[in-house]
Amino acid sequence: MAWLLLILGGCFEVGFTTCLRYADGFRNIPWTLGFLVTATLSMVLLEMASRSIPMGTAYAVWTGIGAVGAVVVGMLWFGEPVTVLRSLLILGVVACIAGLKLTAH
Repeated sequence: MAWLLLILGGCFEVGFTTCLRYADGFRNIPWTLGFLVTATLSMVLLEMASRSIPMGTAYAVWTGIGAVGAVVVGMLWFGEPVTVLRSLLILGVVACIAGLKLTAH
């Protein structure tokens, strides 16, 4: 259950970084509220997951999901470059996340 909470928290991290893109210095109220809600949910889920998963592992996986998700969102919706090297580097981050999950006790 803790891993599911952690993955969900990482997904909400992708949500808050996406909202942050549109918050316009926190002047755009709907996107700012979206940022606040998703950031809060993300942190709460990270805290809940870290009760069972070592904090260092939980934090690394949470940030990894957020980083990979933000890059993928950037590629799919914001026209960021999709290159072989970027794709390989994303796969490297995913492999590291999987490795941390597999070695967690």
